[in-house]
Amino acid sequence: MEAHKQLTIGLFGFGVVGEGLYKVLQQTPSLKARVKKVCIKNIEKKRNAPVSLFTTDRDELLNDPDINVIVEVIDDAHAAFEIVSTAFRNGKQVVSSSKKMIAEHFPALLQLQKETGRSFLYESSACASIPVIRNLEEYYDNDLLHSLRAIVNGSTNFILTKMFEEGLDFKQALLLAQQAGFAESNPVLDVDGFDAVNKWAILLVHAYGIVETPENILFNGIRQIHAGDASVAKARNQQIKLVAQASKLKNGTVAAFVLPQFVQHTDHLAFVKNEYNGVVIETGFADKQFFYGKGAGSFPTASAVLSDISALRYEYKYEYKKLYHHQPNTLGNDIYLRVYVSFDNLASVPRDRFEWIEEWHAQEERKYLVGVIAFDELKNNNWWKENNTSLILTPDPIIEDIETRKLKKRSLELAGIV
Repeated sequence: MEAHKQLTIGLFGFGVVGEGLYKVLQQTPSLKARVKKVCIKNIEKKRNAPVSLFTTDRDELLNDPDINVIVEVIDDAHAAFEIVSTAFRNGKQVVSSSKKMIAEHFPALLQLQKETGRSFLYESSACASIPVIRNLEEYYDNDLLHSLRAIVNGSTNFILTKMFEEGLDFKQALLLAQQAGFAESNPVLDVDGFDAVNKWAILLVHAYGIVETPENILFNGIRQIHAGDASVAKARNQQIKLVAQASKLKNGTVAAFVLPQFVQHTDHLAFVKNEYNGVVIETGFADKQFFYGKGAGSFPTASAVLSDISALRYEYKYEYKKLYHHQPNTLGNDIYLRVYVSFDNLASVPRDRFEWIEEWHAQEERKYLVGVIAFDELKNNNWWKENNTSLILTPDPIIEDIETRKLKKRSLELAGIV
């Protein structure tokens, strides 16, 4: 497509994002992009657009030779994959915001792009208004990228903010998030971490060339976090956030996970409140860079979709440099994590599986310990998600050289320091 060519769009979905995009396109005539047809499920529903724009027949969009761009912003991952696959084969460029679909079908989507030579852009699938995918793709060299730490789910961040700042418990804060429209009536995808790990699977491709299914990434949500855990954090001048992290290890592999974490009050992520997202990128020479913006909502998400549509005028494609032009990284599990675990019943916590326990608080109503545990222990077992048990990472939780740390700890014990 030449830069001046008209973009004629077939839009799938007219919910919060779809309608937002339609309105934004009307306000940006310089883009030379128009929505020709919108495919929706319920034709009876009243919408703020001409009735003639809508259809329930997907083939009207996919088989129209005049439509050269398909934009899909629907919730159904299976249907989204079918739409995207057909669009590619019909010679159309594609823009998507469906993180679940992309995360679950990455190998097939990469192959379709190779076979058809078409652009597939999805900036809005991770962190909404923050242009993190294109920055990772274009700006950061794999070898110099030390780590990414991010808050990628606005709903859980809103809930945690309310638990901290207003002293609400999890259920009260969740209800508030639902009333404000930041959490679905069925909040499982958000509060149990599925949405965040889908986004993290996408970002790992552009950061490190790692193509991995979400279920192979260690993750949890915030459902088990108690008001008592928030009290412990406050007493330590810390906050609790659902943090997605990827860190390059000394052996060249990458540790990646999405877990609740205590963050210091000076941490960039401590400043990320309510439905906002934040990404901290640490590199070899540039130290830390911080991206901050709205992670949910109609116009913030639509702005990222709009950016992708605009990029199509210049034949922009992701080159997947870290995957195709570098030696791709692999996930590494050979690490240990320092964790806080709170619980009702000590019998539900297998103390013998910890390398060591640093703190033990049994007098409180909500008992807790701080200890060091193997990454694989968490990956291969679920005791830390069950029986009302809460596991939260400490600040700087990754320990690589466990034997050296054991020796150091032993010498401190002998000296009476710990």
